[in-house]
Amino acid sequence: MDLLEYQGKQLFAKHGVPVPEGRPATSVGEAVEAAESLGYPVVIKAQVLIGGRGKAGGIKLAADRSEAEQHAQAILGMDIRGFTVHELYVEKASEIDEEYYAAVVFDRGAKQPMVMFSRMGGMDVEAIADEDPEAMRMVHVDPLLGFSDFHGRRLAFEAGIAEDVIRPVGAMLGKLYETFVAEDAMLVEVNPLLVTKGREVVALDSKVTVDGNALYRHPDTAAFRNPGAEDPQEQMAKERGLTYVKLDGNVGILGNGAGLVMSTLDVVKQAGGEPANFLDAGGGSKADAIVSAVEVILSDPKVTAVLFNIFGGITRCDEVANGLVTAFSQIDVKVPFVVRLDGTNDEEGRKILADADLPNVHVEKTMLGAASRVVELAAA
Repeated sequence: MDLLEYQGKQLFAKHGVPVPEGRPATSVGEAVEAAESLGYPVVIKAQVLIGGRGKAGGIKLAADRSEAEQHAQAILGMDIRGFTVHELYVEKASEIDEEYYAAVVFDRGAKQPMVMFSRMGGMDVEAIADEDPEAMRMVHVDPLLGFSDFHGRRLAFEAGIAEDVIRPVGAMLGKLYETFVAEDAMLVEVNPLLVTKGREVVALDSKVTVDGNALYRHPDTAAFRNPGAEDPQEQMAKERGLTYVKLDGNVGILGNGAGLVMSTLDVVKQAGGEPANFLDAGGGSKADAIVSAVEVILSDPKVTAVLFNIFGGITRCDEVANGLVTAFSQIDVKVPFVVRLDGTNDEEGRKILADADLPNVHVEKTMLGAASRVVELAAA
């Protein structure tokens, strides 16, 4: 479960990570009241579960009451990459001297947590890797031994930051690791990790993802969940028991099994397309699950074509074909579908589709052929 910035900062503060003082607000009046109590200047920040808020105009500096009111009014209700702003965070403005980057993630390849730190803050991690790979320093952590102060100071030293903040930055990395472990997090990220003109080290932003399967151990964190702040397609899929991740492209993807779906995303990219989502209908998918999956994919207005890629094992291809026929009878489908069925009862599945003579459904025998066709149709 992803947390909003201010929710992540509440977890940070709980574990001793320094954060600027701030207040959440859901109306212009609450935002102005918060600004008055904090003292100017303040920063008015949109609270949405997606990055790029600053570039979209969702973060603004207010020097007085008039600006606080004006900015809060402008940001509330704003659409940021498909997410509507329903909540604000009003934060005391910080005097920025230096910006760094820090994160704690789980490295599945190494089967250990990994702490990352860079002197190049304010950029996304991919940009840092492209611009100066040596600037990103990393250390794996043995969960039995934990993260020591030495690890933190070594990362800070190797990153080449100013000597006077090596020790406090190292200490903050230790507290971020403590947050990661204690809160059953899957990601803890601070970008930027700020050094103020007074040489204080604070977390100016937060990005925290906690393990949804561990929420029963953290009732306070579970209470953070706000379905209204989630992506509408992801929320819809969750309610229907589907594994769905929204992406930025226009080719809707449905497969059965996470590995097959990930491979399908790669092949669509190879064919020159941009996937709009990751949707795993799961093994043994029945007709009703296929109907739900089609509804979720088509609820994204950016989708201009859909690729069904089914490998029949536990899942029977004739069941999938029947689900698709049912979906077309219940939903007003206006985009082309490309279907690839392979495995258990694939011939029966293809016959069902041929007999149904569904409009704008194209059957392909290979994954690459299906990907090429759907990319062509999506661009038409």
